[in-house]
Amino acid sequence: MTLSAPHPALPARPATREGLLAFLDALGIAHTTQDHAPVFTVAQSDGIKASMPGGHTKNLFLKDKKGALILISALQSTQIELKRLHERLGCGRLSFGSPDRLADALCVTPGSVTAFALVNDPQRRVRFILDAALMAHETLNFHPLKNDATTAISRAGLLTFLDALGREPEILDFSAA
Repeated sequence: MTLSAPHPALPARPATREGLLAFLDALGIAHTTQDHAPVFTVAQSDGIKASMPGGHTKNLFLKDKKGALILISALQSTQIELKRLHERLGCGRLSFGSPDRLADALCVTPGSVTAFALVNDPQRRVRFILDAALMAHETLNFHPLKNDATTAISRAGLLTFLDALGREPEILDFSAA
């Protein structure tokens, strides 16, 4: 993927939902957002799935034993074997990143982890991994920086967003052995 230029300025850090959505608008990325009660688990989001078609995500904020940070955006139903994932990623053993580290790196709280939070990481300290099963969907659903809403964008829109951040996503097939 070749990074294109120029892009609109990033919203001020920490980005707000309004700043994020304005950034998507400036990039010409169509999106729809549905407000809902805060959700903290995949199970709590079942009602949202019924009203918003597309690939619904689970997002994992991880750190390896050396302190490297990783964000994984996966299809809700994807099984991710954390005990062996470090072998596939070529890094140290993985554990969940602390709420403080999450807030420092991506400016979001647990339950609100989302690919959109990469807008708050202009130094690209966080490695980003996308699930191949998620990318098989045309429409992708993420929290817009807080877990009280869900924003739908196209797969192409997500790639445009990442390009504007100067990122080329790593796409991993978690179903492969």
